[in-house]
Amino acid sequence: MAEPKVGTPQDSEPRRSSVQTANSDATLSPTTFASRAWSHMLEPVRPSGFAELELLLLTFCTGIQDAISFPDYHCFASNQTGNTVFLMLAIILPHLNGEMFITANIGAALGFFLLGGWITGQVSHLVGPRVRLWLVCCNFIQSCLVFAAAGMQYKYGAFLNGGNAVIVVGLLAFASGSQVVQSRSLQMTEISTAMATAAWMDLMIDPGLFKLKNRPRTRRVLFLATLVLGSLAGAGIYRSAGSWVAILVSAAGKMVVTGMYFFNGTDKPKSTEGEDAC
Repeated sequence: MAEPKVGTPQDSEPRRSSVQTANSDATLSPTTFASRAWSHMLEPVRPSGFAELELLLLTFCTGIQDAISFPDYHCFASNQTGNTVFLMLAIILPHLNGEMFITANIGAALGFFLLGGWITGQVSHLVGPRVRLWLVCCNFIQSCLVFAAAGMQYKYGAFLNGGNAVIVVGLLAFASGSQVVQSRSLQMTEISTAMATAAWMDLMIDPGLFKLKNRPRTRRVLFLATLVLGSLAGAGIYRSAGSWVAILVSAAGKMVVTGMYFFNGTDKPKSTEGEDAC
């Protein structure tokens, strides 16, 4: 009868090596997690239904801001069509300053809106317009600016003119200009998050307006409805709790979107096979 074989050094060697491999994997796991997280942040975000929801939430926040900026400062933080017209009136009819509009507030709103859009757009060209890290950082900065505007209103109150008014308007307008760039970056121009005039016209002239499946039409309808709801919510908060509370709610909504960007799907590059890969 053959005797049972006892484990030899050769048999125990694979076991020791497997234990060493497991220990090394456990040691490297934090590094692996950090590298994966960093890679996740550097991936481009995919335009999707989830991204549409994020832009609609930002639109709701925009409606809140514009609902309080006009009664408080006689200008719009986000809608620059009216500001542009008022600014031209200020040049030709300066005696209306203080009655129909506040020239300094209008200039700050238009100027900082354009500045926010310019800086965000140009940096987007350098880092990648849909890179997750950029979207998170950009929206975080916008949220902080709106929080700062709410803090200023809470501490100093809402005055029609003066330095504090210009600062609050500038903060809101800069954040709005930067925000509008995101809709372009996510390739969803139907949800601009701010301007409604083009959306109304594009909706009216859409040849597939009454088709059951028409994604651009649906996006425009949702955008306009959300902007209306945001304006109504802003007006209600303004009447019941004050404009600083409305701005605070808007800032909180933007910060929620900042967190949501962590969970967007990734736009994977198309793989090529065979001759196309050559």
